Formats: sequence, C-alpha cells, structure tokens
Amino acid sequence: MKITLSVENHNTLETLQGFLAKLLEAGVFDLLLVPMRTPNGTITPTLVSDPKHLVHADPLAPVLSNNSATLVGKLSHTQPRPKVGAVLRACEIRALVELVKMKQASLDDLTLIALDCAGTYNVPTFLSKESTMIDHTAQLWEQLFQQLIDHPDSHNPELRAACQICEQPVYDQAQINIQLLNSDLHNEIVIDMSEELASKFNFPESADDNRQAILEKLVSARQAYRDDQFIEIRTHLEDDEGIAGVFASCIRCHNCMNVCPICYCKTCVFKSAVFDHTPVQYVDWTHQKGAYRLPSDTTLFHLTRMNHMALSCVGCGMCTEACPSELPVGLVFRAVGDRLQQVFEYLPGRDVEEPLPLITFKADEWTEVGTGK
Repeated sequence: MKITLSVENHNTLETLQGFLAKLLEAGVFDLLLVPMRTPNGTITPTLVSDPKHLVHADPLAPVLSNNSATLVGKLSHTQPRPKVGAVLRACEIRALVELVKMKQASLDDLTLIALDCAGTYNVPTFLSKESTMIDHTAQLWEQLFQQLIDHPDSHNPELRAACQICEQPVYDQAQINIQLLNSDLHNEIVIDMSEELASKFNFPESADDNRQAILEKLVSARQAYRDDQFIEIRTHLEDDEGIAGVFASCIRCHNCMNVCPICYCKTCVFKSAVFDHTPVQYVDWTHQKGAYRLPSDTTLFHLTRMNHMALSCVGCGMCTEACPSELPVGLVFRAVGDRLQQVFEYLPGRDVEEPLPLITFKADEWTEVGTGK
C-alpha cells in the first residue's frame, strides 16, 4: 500500500524525521538504526531509542561512510535480540541478505526501511558540498535527483565510483520503502508499506507513480557506464602483468577487508601468524628471484578475498573508498564477480531464500565438464 506524507513548509527532512519518530513511538520497533548528523556535520549510523533524538536523523544525506549491514548483523545475529528498525540503502540491504545466508545476521525482529538512492558522495566531497547548502541534505538530494531527470543518459563523476555503476539503486522487498524517486520532495513523500502497518497511522493513499520510468532511465545509464568500466578494467586484468599489475601499489593495509560487509570471518588467515615471515625466508626468496617485492603476498591477499566473497559482492564500493593507494578494488571485484555470478545465475541480495551457490549441490549442473563438449 502506497501512502503519502505531506511535506510541511517544504521541509522534507523534518517530515521524514517525524515519520520515523511516529514509527518508534508506535512500537513498530524498540530501537532505530538511522544515519545521524553529528555536531561537526558528519553523518554516522546511530542507534536511537528516544524519538526526540530523531531531530538529528538525516537519512537524506547522500553519503555512505560505511555499509551498515555489518552493524545490523551485530544487533541481530544472536539471541536475545532487540526489536530493531533499520534505515538502509539498497546495497546495504543486499549485503545484509547475504550475511543472513551466511548465518551472520537475522531478519527476525527486524524492520527494514529501504531508502531509494540516487547515489552517494565520499565523505570529503559530501562535507564540502553540504557546507554550501542552505537546506543541507534535502537540497543535495534534490540536486542529485534533478541531474538524473535532466541528464538521464549521463553519469555524475562526483559520485562514489561504486554509485556511478550501480544498477540496483532501490530495494522493494523491505517492510517499508521510502520511494524518494517517486516523490515531489517539496510537497510529498511516497512510502510503500503493508496495509496493516499503514492503518496504524491513517495516512492518505498515493495514486501517483512515476518511479518505474525514472528507474529505467537511471538503470540504463548506469549499466552503459558500468559496461564501459568493466571492459577497461578487464583489459588491465588480462594484460601481461594481470591482477598483480593492477594491485602493484597495494600496501596490504587490509582496509578493504575491514570495511567489506561480506568479509565476516572471525579468524582470518591474513591476521594470523601464517604471514609473519622470518628474515631468513625473505633472504631466501630474494636470492631465488634476484629481487623480491615488499610488502609481500599482496596478490595472494586479493585473490584469497576474491575467492571467498566474489559471488556475494554487492558492489557497495566501501573497499575502494578505504584504499589509501586509491586502487580500483571495488571495480575489480565487481568485474570478476559479475562474470562469476552470471555463471551461477546468482544475484547477491536478490532473495534471502535463494541458496548460496558454493554450498548448494546440484547433480545436473556443469555436466559439460569432462565430457569434451
């Protein structure tokens, strides 16, 4: 059921804050995880129990400092668990779905509030842009949306690299869907929710629906640019130096691993003594090759991570943002993951009931292997 929130005094953000407060006050959930503005202007995920604090909530902020799927996992993976609502973007929900399949999170006692996403900036770009805005993030979101309407066939180079090639900007299977792409943010916000939930608040129904047409334009432009990026990075991956050349300046800081929502291992081989080599080993390897690159094992690090999580990579791009060497980590994983996902006809985060391919046995799959066909 689609309902309409009337925007009073053209204050979109305040209207959304009020809506979230009503959900919390009505006991739809006991705690709400939502992007919150800090005193210095940054946006950070925050767990709220008192509705009065939602005056600082800022779900419209087009910035993604981390993928909150990991945080929801920490709140939900064991019992007893709180009854939580979580305002998340599509890439965060898709990552959460993958974590549920890996038994690292649970959807029980969880109300997902999906937020349409026109793209996000990295933190420095967001702060520089936000400081010039009068109406803060609502105005920034409308600016992004207007660029989409005026130039549907182009991409915005100021957005995070992952957002420029994101072909899944919405998630429609959440209990509550805030359809910003279907809203005139100066006057109303369209929200899709169950009839049972909507009946608690007596909101008027919404009949207008331009969202599909807008989505098709957005997705088409993103896919075209994505395909161009895939061709370019695959060319580098398939040249003489291969993946070692692409990651040549990796300093093996593990930032990409630490921010990845899919890298969940409690005990990681790259944080163990396995790679604490002795001085003698370095000397032997150097003599064997004549020269030995340091830090060592960088290519092995990326290949191991890729082997573990390429099928479940949702393309949130947090790895790229965290890389101090500005390596295209996210693009590499997306380009490799895309081919792998096509082989298994698997789209990560699509359906929580869809089993993970690598732990699912099918007697009739890959029958051509070994047959000479």
